[in-house]
Amino acid sequence: MGYFGETLRGVSWIGGLRVTTRTIAFIKIAILARLLLPEQFGFVGIALLAVSFFEATTETGINVFLIQEKSNLEEYLKTAWVVSIFRGFLVFLFLFLAAPFIVRFFNTEGALGVLRLAAFVPLVRGFINPSIVKFQKELLFHKEFYLRLAIFSLDAVVAIGLALLTGRAESLIWGMIAGAIFEASFSHVLIRPRPRLAFDKSKFVKVLGRGKWVTASGMFNYLFGELDDIVLGRGTGAYALGVYQVAYKVSSLPVTEVADVFTKVTFPVYVKLSEDHERLKRAFLRTLAGVFILTLIFGVFLFALADQIVLILLGNNWLEAVPVIRILAFFGVARGVVIASQPLFFAVKKQEYVTYSTLAGILGLALTIIPMVRLYGMVGAGLSALVGALVAVPVCLIFVFKVLW
Repeated sequence: MGYFGETLRGVSWIGGLRVTTRTIAFIKIAILARLLLPEQFGFVGIALLAVSFFEATTETGINVFLIQEKSNLEEYLKTAWVVSIFRGFLVFLFLFLAAPFIVRFFNTEGALGVLRLAAFVPLVRGFINPSIVKFQKELLFHKEFYLRLAIFSLDAVVAIGLALLTGRAESLIWGMIAGAIFEASFSHVLIRPRPRLAFDKSKFVKVLGRGKWVTASGMFNYLFGELDDIVLGRGTGAYALGVYQVAYKVSSLPVTEVADVFTKVTFPVYVKLSEDHERLKRAFLRTLAGVFILTLIFGVFLFALADQIVLILLGNNWLEAVPVIRILAFFGVARGVVIASQPLFFAVKKQEYVTYSTLAGILGLALTIIPMVRLYGMVGAGLSALVGALVAVPVCLIFVFKVLW
């Protein structure tokens, strides 16, 4: 089967997975929005901001390296697992100790318990068998489908069940912990080879040398994705942050999900084509055109029907999210173009291009976020995110031109 057939088959499986899991996620949000208050969603949002920050700052790029590397996966497996476990423990320790300072920064003491519970999520994830990247590396997307579907379903069932019983924000975190435990267990029981606890310094240095740009890119992606949340949460409190984050999930996620599907599938395909320049160029241009058309359709749909979507999905208490959803729908379109270009850069080992294009977006966001939030609150945060996404697009396309022409 040629690259187009492999891509199409992968898109079918991962696309089906995204549709299914996002349907589960929307049902989960719709139910929890009626069981929990916006402020409680804000507590969880603060916790996830902190988790994402420490994960981004300790990112090693090992998974990207394992997919890029054409040599035997087992050569790096033991070292990758040791580093993953150590990183998970480090993130847990930082989060647990920093929790009081984080809640003080956001002026939300009610988030302390949620934040300390969330620290266990990266700790559990650290024990996942690195061999799980074989699903993506070897284009085994049907296996990825069933695994992710099981994880999302378990997460939703646990979160909704505990919210019904307790009405507490911690329910969402317990769902994530349950999903992480399941994934770690599954990865060791059913995926081969299994890693052992051993560390090879030379292999670690090689991974780290190539992964430094992935680390920088992860940090910049964090700032680009979360700076608006940080400023909004700090300036207006947990209530506004909760409304904004739910609006973000409802609006931009269906749009960026399209780009994420193509990204997951095309990265290993582009790696296989990296030495055939013409085929690589044709594959990328087809993918980019498809992503842009699909994300634009979703964006227009969300913009036009924002009122109806909020009333049906979330209820009357969340109508403040409508203008934010309309802005973030087009943020998703611009962001989709950038996301769709990233696997091309990774495939040709130009990770720095991802870092530079993300940095451009951060600058656009950083220059506008504070005045926008002060003037327009949640809507201003959405407008600032849109500005950042639009700034990143031309920079990203310049690097695409450098790679392909």
